[in-house]
Amino acid sequence: MTIFDILHETYSAIFANKVRSGLTMLGIVIGISSVIAMLSIGQGAQNSIQSSIQSIGSNLVLITPGAQRGPGVQVSAGRGSAKTLTMSDVDAIKAEVTNIKAIAPEVSGRYQVTASGQNTNTTVTGTVPDYQSVRNVSVAEGTFITEQNLQAGSKVAVIGPNVRDDLYGEGADVIGKKIRINKIDFTIIGITVAKGGTGFGSQDDLIWVPITTAQRMLSGDEYVTTISVQAPDADSTTDIQMQITDLLTLKHNIKNGVLDFSVLNQADIAATATSITQIFTILLGSVAGISLVVGGIGIMNMMLTTVTERTREIGLRKAIGAKKRDISLQFLIEAMMLTFIGGAIGIILGWLISFGINYSGLIATQVSWFSIILSFTVSAFIGIVFGYYPARRAAGLNPIDALKYE
Repeated sequence: MTIFDILHETYSAIFANKVRSGLTMLGIVIGISSVIAMLSIGQGAQNSIQSSIQSIGSNLVLITPGAQRGPGVQVSAGRGSAKTLTMSDVDAIKAEVTNIKAIAPEVSGRYQVTASGQNTNTTVTGTVPDYQSVRNVSVAEGTFITEQNLQAGSKVAVIGPNVRDDLYGEGADVIGKKIRINKIDFTIIGITVAKGGTGFGSQDDLIWVPITTAQRMLSGDEYVTTISVQAPDADSTTDIQMQITDLLTLKHNIKNGVLDFSVLNQADIAATATSITQIFTILLGSVAGISLVVGGIGIMNMMLTTVTERTREIGLRKAIGAKKRDISLQFLIEAMMLTFIGGAIGIILGWLISFGINYSGLIATQVSWFSIILSFTVSAFIGIVFGYYPARRAAGLNPIDALKYE
């Protein structure tokens, strides 16, 4: 038999019973579309997290208070409640750590904020003028915190656009107006550029005040919650991280090896986040891949049924000279054709599902060529694996017994 004859027979066999063929392909369609949709969600989540990490600044080394956990170490205070970093640590880092581009300490807490009869609960960060460049904060209206505000302990605030919208209405002119934080009035001196996103951690939902004011009127102590150090380039972050660790270990008089602070660079944070999202993506793809196996079993079941139904036909073909290879190839191609058609439909459906999720705004998704190639390769593999046994069984039928089959 020529390839053209085999393809013609395959077409006839598949479309002779359209409903059964369609239901058989459905498992592959669902499996492939699920794999593509899940991988696109995982890839989109990874890109979103990476973008969020990059948006907090570039080439950062972050120092946070709290004992560093290790094997066998029991820590009574968590990082959120620990108070081990002060402004004297900031001054020491400025004076002794080399190759620093900028440094920005901050003290943060969540407070109820009220204005013009409206209220919101958000994070208020006390910081310094360098915070603007260290954390990539851009001001749309007014100004950011100045050195004069810092020295005077001024009761001024820079607010994110979401805070403005919640308290005064969307697009309102609020420069010079008052907001009340912890029962203390602050004058608005600036509005930051909208970066998108809502909720905890979004710059659009934050309020910034001078760190001297925050320590005196909000937190009530001299401690800081984070120290952000900006390196001149990514290659310098590891060296700066080591210098800071050695300096604070000596300054805090730590002799038992249990640090009361943690130092991370931005690359470490990004690598950890990437690792987590990759595991998440693999998990999603694996769960979706189970349906591909189910679809493959459905194809094998249909092909075995087809072999049984066409036993007399197989016997007749072999009786007039068809070889085992011809019979085996015909049924194997039928199985592969089912998976190819189902795979093509699944790829289109998966892309549409991904686009729909992205368009709805539920989560950002990204369909990669890798997921499409992987899905199509897996579908071809399934066609070969699950079509092999029925094809071999058809080729192994005895012509005489097949002709006698009723």
